[in-house]
Amino acid sequence: MAYSYRSRRKTKKFAQRSKQNFLATIILIILLSIVTVNWILPSLVNGVGLIKNKFNPPKQTIANPLEETSLAPPVLNIPFEATNSAQVDIKGYSAPLSKVVIFLDDEKINTVDVTSDGTFEIKDIKLNLGTNNIYGKSINEKEQESLPSKLIKIIYDNEKPRLNLSEPEDNKKIQGGDKKVKFTGSTEAGSRIFINDNQVIVDKDGNFSSEQILNDGDNNFDIKAIDAALNSSETSIKVTYQQ
Repeated sequence: MAYSYRSRRKTKKFAQRSKQNFLATIILIILLSIVTVNWILPSLVNGVGLIKNKFNPPKQTIANPLEETSLAPPVLNIPFEATNSAQVDIKGYSAPLSKVVIFLDDEKINTVDVTSDGTFEIKDIKLNLGTNNIYGKSINEKEQESLPSKLIKIIYDNEKPRLNLSEPEDNKKIQGGDKKVKFTGSTEAGSRIFINDNQVIVDKDGNFSSEQILNDGDNNFDIKAIDAALNSSETSIKVTYQQ
């Protein structure tokens, strides 16, 4: 009987200790979870971020306070790619009542006010011999600039194109046979050839060949070469046909 009582008492104490150990374990787990969430994990994340930034530093974008990307660039209208004139007029469109600044080879050369209907015009822009790179930027009331407009390339060329006539020679005489004469020659690539105002085919290297009808007696021919800038070279010959 006394043994049974002592056994029940030991069992009761063991159960109480087990309950206390269980509660202590739960409390310890909760405390560890709080410490992990609030201190260990943030420190770990920060440490990983520092290591990543050390070996792969983030790219920094430097903002231009004078550039406004939401401001539309102007539209420039220059209807030709080459000219023999040293000056050119530029028309275009932009935001009404804004300003447009024109750049030639990255150098600011002129600024113009845009009208209330969104149009503008700049006259007598001086060109350099050769290729001229022209673009514009819009400027708002805060003096902020838009991105550049589409780049326009204009070639200023004031030299006459080369014109070589291989055949026929001047004052050539043809007797009998077909009443035709063959013209062959060369000019600068990209130029056009006209014989008595009739355009003939020129290949990519500037060579041309064409047959022309002859009348009885003297036949006068004017041969003209015109390049992309509208410079021209001209020569005249006479061919005589006899039956």
